[in-house]
Amino acid sequence: MPVPEPPEPRPSAWNVANGLTVLRLFMVPLLGWLLLRDDGADELSRVGAFLTFSVALVTDRVDGELARRWGMVTDFGKIADPIVDKALTGTAFVGLSLLGELPWWVTVVVLARELGVTALRLVVIRHGVLPASRGGKVKTALQGLALGLYLLPLPDAWHPVEVAAMALAVAVTLATGLDYVAQAVRLRRDSERTAAKRARRAGT
Repeated sequence: MPVPEPPEPRPSAWNVANGLTVLRLFMVPLLGWLLLRDDGADELSRVGAFLTFSVALVTDRVDGELARRWGMVTDFGKIADPIVDKALTGTAFVGLSLLGELPWWVTVVVLARELGVTALRLVVIRHGVLPASRGGKVKTALQGLALGLYLLPLPDAWHPVEVAAMALAVAVTLATGLDYVAQAVRLRRDSERTAAKRARRAGT
């Protein structure tokens, strides 16, 4: 009788990829401080805010690549990574609205979607992890582009470009939010936990 192979060891949460995620978390207050410094009028601080935001986005891409390539994907990373991303973009959205540069309704709609998806992940965690989808990554890229344009102290001639980029980002944000709801429904319906409950009910 063949001896079953031992299960592959699960990667430790203490790894480089998760370290970059934590580093990105520390960039959140720095971004807020640079953006709001001198009521947003200090151009050098605005450039610093843009650079901080850009570096954070790069580390987001790098930690994901490292995790997949070197087998460092962990449940902590799957959950913490999108939460840190939302903290970063949320700080940028709220800061820009506080400065009067972005309508509050845009910030409220985006943050409501982001918090809703985060809550959804926590609700279905007993059935499995709801990872970032390809559409979610497109949403993150579009939000990054739009926020980057707003963070920079660009001439007024760039304003239509900023508005168009933000409108596209908001539209994709809402569309991917609906997609996550559909994924959560499927995950809950098809999970082993749900199957076990059905089996118990069938046996009673």
